[in-house]
Amino acid sequence: MADLRDLQISARTVLPGRMLRARFARSSGPGGQNVNKVETKVDLRLDLDAAVEVLGERNVARIRSKLATRIDADGNLQVVSQEHRLRARNLDTALARVETLVREALARPKPRRPTAPSRASRQRRLDQKKNRGRVKRTRRPVSGED
Repeated sequence: MADLRDLQISARTVLPGRMLRARFARSSGPGGQNVNKVETKVDLRLDLDAAVEVLGERNVARIRSKLATRIDADGNLQVVSQEHRLRARNLDTALARVETLVREALARPKPRRPTAPSRASRQRRLDQKKNRGRVKRTRRPVSGED
């Protein structure tokens, strides 16, 4: 198989295609006569042990934890694509999916800054509660004299 294209993770980070392995198999589902004789399904795997030299140990550990369900027994990130009838389109789809998965796994979440409600918002809340209580009180049956 020819070398796979490099994966552009960020402006500075590129994973070389040599870290990827692609295997092909027959796809399941409809496809006419092709389905029984053409291997269009793509099983793409990214060697995370080799990716340490490009991404660093911390980032690879982050990928392993975020994408734990997609890691195989050998420690490779696995993506399968079989939605197209052409091998090349399935390969492109799988490569794009790996890029997206790695990018999203490496994205740092925005830190949450704790906030407190303002004095005015607390007062509005209490006013609404009092008003609601007043409305409910007016709906009560008037107690008659016994």
